[in-house]
Amino acid sequence: MSAFTHENSIVRKIWGDADVILLIAAGAAAEYSLHRSVDWLAFTGSILNDPIGRIFETVGFAQHIAFGSEQQSNATLTRINTIHKAVERKRGLSIPDWAHRDVLYLMMDYSERAFTLLHRPLTAEEQEGLYQYMRRVGEGLEIRALPASYPEWRQHRDTVLTENLAHSAHTVELMKSFRRDLGPWRFQLLRQVQSLITPEPVQKLLGLKPLPGLNQALPFYRLLVASGLRSIIQKTVIPPGHRTAVQSLDLSRAT
Repeated sequence: MSAFTHENSIVRKIWGDADVILLIAAGAAAEYSLHRSVDWLAFTGSILNDPIGRIFETVGFAQHIAFGSEQQSNATLTRINTIHKAVERKRGLSIPDWAHRDVLYLMMDYSERAFTLLHRPLTAEEQEGLYQYMRRVGEGLEIRALPASYPEWRQHRDTVLTENLAHSAHTVELMKSFRRDLGPWRFQLLRQVQSLITPEPVQKLLGLKPLPGLNQALPFYRLLVASGLRSIIQKTVIPPGHRTAVQSLDLSRAT
């Protein structure tokens, strides 16, 4: 069976690296907490009852798509569509097209931002390859009228970034859920990571302010990883109940 992505593609470098995926998850959690469609997750109760588990479920789906065969990845997309439709039936409403679009856009954006923060900027060819992959995923999720190329997507992302974002009661409840499950110091660490990866509009709405010199901590982290201390770091910063889930994400380290 043919693979959904090429073996040496930038997609696999991103979605095979647990550190990059954790950064994507942190950024996505920040932005989506502000999104007007967050009420859909609040409606099911899953995100408030188990925010960390819900995020790992989502990134697990994303990784299965990135590393699956054509058949397996398309089956995962179909499963996601089925889940969405079941929620729509239960609520008696349809998830807006713009909500699906914005979630795809933020996943694309944070994929690039996370890899750039931990490793290096993407080349123009890699940017286009990553976007075309995301576009295929979007089409599999029945998202309509997606931009044809990375430059067109970039322009549209910048245009729509703030139009559906606002600090709401759902934002407050979601942040309380994260603080409850992470504990005070891990929650503050999450906010610092979010301050590094999120765009300025998200930072302002959530009051995210990076500590002085925080950017300089990334080279130090890479040095610790190169010294073989990655597992110790994970045991320290990842809540015990989720360490196995994080380790399972590490399919192929980016270089």
